[in-house]
Amino acid sequence: MIFNQRVVQPSAKFAQQANLNKEHHSKLLHSALDNYEKHWAELAQKHIHWKKTFTIPMKWNPPFVEWFVDGELNISEQCLDRHLNGSVANKTALIWEGEPCNGLEPLERKILSYHELHAEVCAFAEGLVRLGVRRGDRVALYMPMIPEAVVAMLACARIGATHTVVFGGFSAESLCDRILDAQAKCVITANGGFRRGKILSLKQAVDKAVAECPCVENVVVVDRLGETGSGNYPKSTTSFSPTQMLTGRDRWYHDVRVAGSSHAAESLPAEHPLFILYTSGTTGKPKGVVHGTAGYALWTNLTCQWVFDIKPDDVYWCTADIGWVTGHSYVVYGPLSTGATVYMYEGAPDFPDFGRFWRCIEREKISIFYTAPTAIRAFMRQGEHWPAKSNLSTLRLLGSVGEPINPEAWEWYHSVIGQSQCPIVDTWWQTETGGVMMSPLPGLTPLKPGSATRPLPGIAVDVVDDAGSPVAKGNRGKLVITKPWPSQLRTVHGDPERYAKTYWSTFAGPAGMQKEPYYFTGDGAFKDHDGDIWVIGRVDDVINVAGHRIGTMEVESALVDHHCVAESAVVGIPDALKGTAVYAFVTLKNEVKQAPDWNDERKHALARELITHVGGIIGSFAKPDHIRFTDSLPKTRSGKIMRRLLRDVATGHESLGDTTTLEDVSVLATLRQSSDDE
Repeated sequence: MIFNQRVVQPSAKFAQQANLNKEHHSKLLHSALDNYEKHWAELAQKHIHWKKTFTIPMKWNPPFVEWFVDGELNISEQCLDRHLNGSVANKTALIWEGEPCNGLEPLERKILSYHELHAEVCAFAEGLVRLGVRRGDRVALYMPMIPEAVVAMLACARIGATHTVVFGGFSAESLCDRILDAQAKCVITANGGFRRGKILSLKQAVDKAVAECPCVENVVVVDRLGETGSGNYPKSTTSFSPTQMLTGRDRWYHDVRVAGSSHAAESLPAEHPLFILYTSGTTGKPKGVVHGTAGYALWTNLTCQWVFDIKPDDVYWCTADIGWVTGHSYVVYGPLSTGATVYMYEGAPDFPDFGRFWRCIEREKISIFYTAPTAIRAFMRQGEHWPAKSNLSTLRLLGSVGEPINPEAWEWYHSVIGQSQCPIVDTWWQTETGGVMMSPLPGLTPLKPGSATRPLPGIAVDVVDDAGSPVAKGNRGKLVITKPWPSQLRTVHGDPERYAKTYWSTFAGPAGMQKEPYYFTGDGAFKDHDGDIWVIGRVDDVINVAGHRIGTMEVESALVDHHCVAESAVVGIPDALKGTAVYAFVTLKNEVKQAPDWNDERKHALARELITHVGGIIGSFAKPDHIRFTDSLPKTRSGKIMRRLLRDVATGHESLGDTTTLEDVSVLATLRQSSDDE
């Protein structure tokens, strides 16, 4: 990350109209400092729709925390029922557009008011209960970006079932792992989805996964392809194989829902697990991040008000898939809890061309647009003529999420898409934090291209050295959160020890001024002379590829799964488009290298085969961008692979630093000479 000295001052006009003005912001900062528990309690009383109000704001038994302990609520009511007694009831909740196979417009379109969305959620909630899904059960979702995905999440929340949404790009094997870890009782999917003109065979992947999951009793299938004539979607013009439905297990979504039901929302404890979302870890096994209900509901609501400045007449578009936490927090729970109009798009940003997003913004009069730096860089590479074809004058606020945005992309986003009129909220947060933790505030914060600026009111963030002491301005350190916050993860599903070790053991305290453990984010950062924070990337072996966190061990395990591979090591290297590219070093089994047909042509073919193999096991987003074959890997005498050296080799750095712990220094010379086969 290159430090950019340019500062864009906030618009005075925006500041006057913003949800969070300077006076209110100052009061919030002071209240959090004066009495931390009281600060959060007052916000929770004001912004949460309680079934039973709480009397205990927080229980902190490091590293485990509970918020609003004895209160009861239902986040489905927070997002739907509480809007039904006023003008919001008939306001548009969702505008959905689907990607047709031919890529041509007009797109498939559905509009649901809050009243209609509530009716759909009640109908499906009743259907799930009749299938035997109960409070405390886990339900897995493996779905395209369609309204039924939002309905399914809210229906699970309504009956107290914990949902785990699995991104539709994951392979059947990855889906199986997550279903088994969560012990999901029911899977909700679709017979297909559309992406870049192709049909995604979701049901086939579910069938393959569930065959290994005895915990699954029911599979509910949305007819996205229109093969049953149910009327929900038109029949696809692209040929597809008829969906295989297993008698006794599989049911069509439209047969499960109970039209006309007014299924009442369960009264749930504040700490009831709302969802489990799997995120990559350095050990190879994904972590099931568990989020509770009340604290998460509060923070997603507040950040939608403060960061995105959502107002009644806004049309808000977050481009994230619901399979990621951004889709949970800022497509579903956050904006719906504020009564926003949310736009959802099923397809890709570049199909049939790079003008798709901009045409959507013009047609639907989008006013708030939240996307990833990866997408911004891709658009930037294609040139200004694509957005210039559309009228983007309705935009008033832009957002960035997923990874630090490089200043060049920030400047393009600001000047070309925002026409130098829109503030950019460059948000930093994680799956584990539940919502945005650091961000400029529209109309209040001076904008610095590439900086997340300051933590939001009530969030305590610092940059520290290895002992846990704050580093001087300008010095790099580790980004930590020094106090518990309402929307933090509660544990790792089924593994509280892993939760404590992964997030809280690095700075366990006491150390110097540190009295309690700090949450270690895994990111490196520094503070500039103004005290603004710049996040500079991961310090562990989880790499961020196009906004997707991928464990290097997961990719390495997938490579070694191939019958030709003996060992592998994976690192991330800078990439102009993705932010980080996956670079894999592979050592082959002797019989492969000694085979008569082992030549350059065979090497290239095997590299392509390995890339495809990884995609089949994890998902296409985890495919290595580079494969380098090597006879050996640099290891310490204890057998640990020195990925730092591999990263230097991959990026062409001449200075490789201290190599005294290497078992065989000659390995480095071999690596420098090896070819880069793609």
